[in-house]
Amino acid sequence: MSDDWAGVARAITQRMDELGMRQREVAERSRVSQAIIRELQHNTVQRKRNTRTLEALSVAMDWPPGYLAALLRGRQPPTTTSRDDLSTDPVSARLEAVEGQLAGIADRLDGIDKRLEILGDDTSQRTQ
Repeated sequence: MSDDWAGVARAITQRMDELGMRQREVAERSRVSQAIIRELQHNTVQRKRNTRTLEALSVAMDWPPGYLAALLRGRQPPTTTSRDDLSTDPVSARLEAVEGQLAGIADRLDGIDKRLEILGDDTSQRTQ
């Protein structure tokens, strides 16, 4: 399954419009650089991001921590909650973040497995 960076970009742009936020404010709230926010918002650089980056951006825009990570993976994001709701249930918030990290690890392991299969095929062809 490929990552949906375009979906993340649309969600960030739409949410910033809803909240009347600018990149600078999101950067200050999330402690994520404005350059990274610009890359994500305009979908200019598609690369692996630290799960904490998406988590920090989600929380800065009043979403649950796992919201953007779920969108990226093509899963249904958790329901929208306010920051006050997150502070009353830190276990659920951290669990969402851990689930996002596990999904990223599973994706990386799948990629490694595929590369190992290719290497195995190349090796067996050379020995014949």
